[in-house]
Amino acid sequence: MIFKYILLWFPMVLIAIFNALLRESVYGSFMSALRAHQVSSLTAIIFFGIYVWLISGRWRIESGQQALVIGLIWVVMTVAFEFLFGHYVMGHPWSRLLADYNLLAGRTWSLVLLGTLILPYVAYFLRSGGE
Repeated sequence: MIFKYILLWFPMVLIAIFNALLRESVYGSFMSALRAHQVSSLTAIIFFGIYVWLISGRWRIESGQQALVIGLIWVVMTVAFEFLFGHYVMGHPWSRLLADYNLLAGRTWSLVLLGTLILPYVAYFLRSGGE
């Protein structure tokens, strides 16, 4: 079952791309870059939440422990993708990539990662009736 959830991480990349396109084409020009980043973090969590809810209905998460393992795997895959793609393909310096983790500067990317970690557990908890 875990292998299926590893594969189910890949559509999350498409969701993230859609979310970035939404930010750039709809509301990004109406607010500061920092505010657009913050709104985009919120919409990413919402979109990921909807996705996790849908897939957890089709492929049941069997336990709270499994849900946390799924979330942890997704976070590791996300961070690896972000840094490897961001640095080696997009050419962003490490300092720019690390800047998104600075909550004190208003950068909210780490909250998206927290959401990615806990959303499988939330879906499991709600689908299992809070057990």
